[in-house]
Amino acid sequence: MTGWLDGQRALVVGGGSGIGRAVVDAFRAEGARVAVLERDLGKCALLADELPDAPVVAGDATRPADNRAAVARAVEAFGGLDVLVSCVGIFDFYRGLGDLAEDEIDDAFDEIFSVNVKSHLHSVKAALPELRKSRGSVILTESTSAYYPGRGGVLYVASKHAVRGLVTALAHELAPDVRVNAVAPGGTMNTDLRGAGALGLGDRRLNDTPGREAELAGRVPLGIAMSGADHAWSYVFLASRRARGITGDVTHSDGGIRIK
Repeated sequence: MTGWLDGQRALVVGGGSGIGRAVVDAFRAEGARVAVLERDLGKCALLADELPDAPVVAGDATRPADNRAAVARAVEAFGGLDVLVSCVGIFDFYRGLGDLAEDEIDDAFDEIFSVNVKSHLHSVKAALPELRKSRGSVILTESTSAYYPGRGGVLYVASKHAVRGLVTALAHELAPDVRVNAVAPGGTMNTDLRGAGALGLGDRRLNDTPGREAELAGRVPLGIAMSGADHAWSYVFLASRRARGITGDVTHSDGGIRIK
């Protein structure tokens, strides 16, 4: 423990598994107090069992009331809020436009953009009064899909480009009171990223893909299959006071894919 986040108070949205859970663990290791908003009741129970001092709110990040409840719980426990992190997302399993039936597009668009984009707006909106008080920061989760084709289907890639736009717009709007940045993870092992229910993919997990570890390592110059813990330290840096001069920016935790 090096104390990069000593005294900071954080809320991690989607902190029950994968990158979000890794962020929870890394923030706590660096001295932060952390609350979690998580939709899955089983993950909430596990968090409560493993981290009894971490407030956990069961709720859906696409709903304003659930975000407000999570912020209120964090403020009740910690006396304020310094950092908001959002790690929620769903996937489309590389469906191109040609793979989508005409009558699938509306529902799939609404579901994917609701989770991957709208949830961020509701989370930031709910946390903003407290973040203004603390001159805190927001860290959203983009993806390599926000920069390169082929790392998702047409709806997923478009939704992650939209998150990139949110970071830019919010960083401009909220300065100088609140910093807004993002992490753009590459392909990740040990996540629970699932598909869109509107596409019949709600029970399919990306990490169930056969040979995924070798595929992830083979696609990047560093030759590694990254874990949530690998990405989590980028969130730690952006949340820390050492990054106080950085806003509207992104850390590419992707194994160097952009130089390939």
